[in-house]
Amino acid sequence: MRRGRLAELQPLALIAGGMLLVQLVNGIFAGALNVWGLVPRHVEALPGILLAPWLHGSWAHLLSNLSGLLVLGSLLLLRSRRDFWFASAFIILGSGALVWLFGRTGLHIGASGWLFGFWGLLLARAWFERSLLDLLLAALVFFLYGGWFFGLLPSAGVSFEYHLAGAFCGVLYAALSRRRIQ
Repeated sequence: MRRGRLAELQPLALIAGGMLLVQLVNGIFAGALNVWGLVPRHVEALPGILLAPWLHGSWAHLLSNLSGLLVLGSLLLLRSRRDFWFASAFIILGSGALVWLFGRTGLHIGASGWLFGFWGLLLARAWFERSLLDLLLAALVFFLYGGWFFGLLPSAGVSFEYHLAGAFCGVLYAALSRRRIQ
């Protein structure tokens, strides 16, 4: 792989490094950073909209989210870095706000809203863009992660609200950012 192609993955390396560092610090302090997670309808928890995706309950939780984020993020970076960053910001802010407004009471942490957003975005682009690349990417995403559909359903101990809100924001971003054919 050429050096230029590896440089395209730099945003994912920075995100992964940041999440690993946060988990290391959080582990050393026995999960003390998780107080910065998202607690719905608590004004003091509003920073959790931005911080919750970086916090995880365990190394297993982080690694399960990070693997999907790296794969789906790589596919999203095929379009452009700019699109990756805009989509990430839209999904993180949108899903966090929706969970803050409508989520079950309790602590919500983890990057699953972000990666479900990428999942929804990559699937929805096949519908909105109808390009060969977007159709192929959607087929690959569905093949690899089609079972994630069940993550949108209520489940004890899992923030399905983040999954659902993330997927919704990903689809919404795909609709709002579609290329206009003139």
